[in-house]
Amino acid sequence: MTGKTAIVIKGDGTGPELVEAVLHVLKSCNSQVKFVICDAGSEWWMKSGGNSYISDEVWKLLKQSDACFKGPTTTVPNPDAPRSVAVSIRQRFELYANVRPIKTYRQLDRKLDFLCVREATEGLYAGIEFRTSEDSAIAVRKITRKGCERVTLKAFELAKEREYKKLVAVTKRNILKETDGIFWNSVEKISHQFQDIEVEEYYVDNMTQQLVKNPERFNRNILLSTNLFMDIISECASGHVGSIGNVYSGNFGESYAMFEPAHGSAPKYSGMDKVNPVASILSGAWLVRYLGEKEISSAIFEATEKIIAEGKYVTYDLGGESSLSSMTAEISRKSSNLLRK
Repeated sequence: MTGKTAIVIKGDGTGPELVEAVLHVLKSCNSQVKFVICDAGSEWWMKSGGNSYISDEVWKLLKQSDACFKGPTTTVPNPDAPRSVAVSIRQRFELYANVRPIKTYRQLDRKLDFLCVREATEGLYAGIEFRTSEDSAIAVRKITRKGCERVTLKAFELAKEREYKKLVAVTKRNILKETDGIFWNSVEKISHQFQDIEVEEYYVDNMTQQLVKNPERFNRNILLSTNLFMDIISECASGHVGSIGNVYSGNFGESYAMFEPAHGSAPKYSGMDKVNPVASILSGAWLVRYLGEKEISSAIFEATEKIIAEGKYVTYDLGGESSLSSMTAEISRKSSNLLRK
């Protein structure tokens, strides 16, 4: 028994359905993590108001927990709306490394397997912007040596853990000479601790072109960049893996982590039992691995990969006709069977 507690944020749009799917699979696998269900996000905020999508009560529960799972949430694109749930939690708990694996799970034209590592607390997501006149505004791209060095160290550690031999640092250093200069200098400094790992620099515009043209060149590589650049790059890469609905992620700090699907809340599909549950379920599997339940996590990953490869119980975005709940049920059945072997 892990004796661990995880906060689960239901989120907006399709979030509650996906959270239900995650919990169904984890409970069928006999996870011993204590899950505490909470409301946060724009739907809660529209009813309750305030300057945050997260209530004081939920912040208190988060601080008392060992980790959290965040269902998809909606961030209102309005100057008066709060900053997103994900950004708020990343900054409050200093979850500086957002990690998104990019992997194809069935025979597609592309066979990809690499890791995107994104600095997750600063850059343009620091949210520092202001009006200079009625017709102009400025956003500040905040880059610090501390922020760059800690996410770079995490990226190299992940490369070593996975036995990858190359790290690709993505910048626009020829234009953003000061901010990306600090980032690149941090990469060069930390690389001296990992001399068996090759480092290569790509400019972000070329990087996106390469991801469209020849993404296989990055297999078994770590892709590392600042906040906005890697957000865009990982979304671009996800277009090759069948669906953004397959892309799961973790956000890591020194002593806390948040797990979430990489996609949004898809409110137009809310309540339709339609969307792909894979990213949410695999994020949940990564959560229980982080909390010590490695066997359960491995079974869920194995079952999910087999189901996608078979193509029988998959949702519309993967070329199938299954509902969210029927695909979830099959993942649940296969996972629990694997654990009984």
